[in-house]
Amino acid sequence: QVQLVESGGGAVQAGGSLRLSCAASGRSFSPFGVAWFRQAPGKEREFVASITWRVGTTRYGDSVQGRFTISRDSAKNTMYLQMNSLKPEDTALYYCAARNSGPGYLPTSYDTWGQGTQVTVSS
Repeated sequence: QVQLVESGGGAVQAGGSLRLSCAASGRSFSPFGVAWFRQAPGKEREFVASITWRVGTTRYGDSVQGRFTISRDSAKNTMYLQMNSLKPEDTALYYCAARNSGPGYLPTSYDTWGQGTQVTVSS
């Protein structure tokens, strides 16, 4: 059973940066793709970014395009989310997830999720 564990969240002022990590443990990890989602209180889970594991094709949500960068290190079974120019509206619980099929921007495509890491951006 694969487990995903996020780290790197925290509190930062607007304009600052954070780097989230998500480490996979358990049996051999070789998904088709991985992604970051986020969820703010009272809101639906929102697609942030995805990357295919083998080829590295990326996709970003409109609200983070140009500010966030997703990457992965297959040798370490770890994925990352570099977040720059953070805004208060980026405040949310950030989740990493892995999928083997389906569109990368849909939460329903993902069958393995981490527990989430909180990001808080103050103005």
